[in-house]
Amino acid sequence: MNPFPFSDDNKRYHTLAYHNLHIYGGRVYKATLDAHLPCPNNGGCVYCALARDPRTLSEQWNAEAARIRQKDANAKICTYFGVGTNTNCPPEGLSELLQTAQELGAFSASIATRADCLDEQKATLLAEFSLPLTGELGLQTIHDQTAELINRGHTFEDFLRGFDLLRNHNIRVCVHLINGLPNETPQMMLETARMLAKLRPDAVKIHSLHVLRGTRLYEMYQRGEITLLTREEYIDITARQLELLPPETVIERVTGDGDKALLAAPKWSADKIAVLGGLDKRLAEFDTFQGKLFID
Repeated sequence: MNPFPFSDDNKRYHTLAYHNLHIYGGRVYKATLDAHLPCPNNGGCVYCALARDPRTLSEQWNAEAARIRQKDANAKICTYFGVGTNTNCPPEGLSELLQTAQELGAFSASIATRADCLDEQKATLLAEFSLPLTGELGLQTIHDQTAELINRGHTFEDFLRGFDLLRNHNIRVCVHLINGLPNETPQMMLETARMLAKLRPDAVKIHSLHVLRGTRLYEMYQRGEITLLTREEYIDITARQLELLPPETVIERVTGDGDKALLAAPKWSADKIAVLGGLDKRLAEFDTFQGKLFID
């Protein structure tokens, strides 16, 4: 018998599928869009290989909606502004972006941004949006020495200010973590999860560090300056992080693969099914689950 309460199957963590089924009555598909907004980080993170979509938002939406509705003709679709920093614009630009999401016929919206690109006026605009909305913040790690090494461009304290700004405006917040960042030990990754758990985020996305060709991280990898996690190490660390996170926090992702045309390493990250299956097996074998070690 599965001991985890937020599950209808064998999953021992709070999946996005479970959340959408119980909140919205079924699956919500994401249409990833590029609003052509830049990143303010000078030089960018060392792992970033940002590719822009030259099409208009309407063209992107039409293509994504057609793809999704081939699978499900009555699909609920979330406009996921997931490319670039989507609050890195004047307030009127953010207002126009939100209006566009509504005009496209979206069921909901998700806005990926940086914590240092939020202020009171922008948070108010997000809070006033009429559709279900999630603000997605890239934390990656709580350790400032790592953030400096990867040229993240902001500190954990900066993240906390942005997180609190969204939370104080009652905006659903999803936080991104990366496991396997340069020089980080498993204990450091667990400490990131433990500290994040205290904030009780609405949702979390976790994935391994990807080395993409054309990035500064790839140059570091070529010089032998970084060591990547094995699949087994990643699964073990992620399972232990899940134990620390609150059970009600939605785990929107536990793996991810980079652009296969650019992915240099780790090759195992391209096999999502093996990672997901390995995580399920690990949790079951140790009879553990999300939140088992969570301390309120």
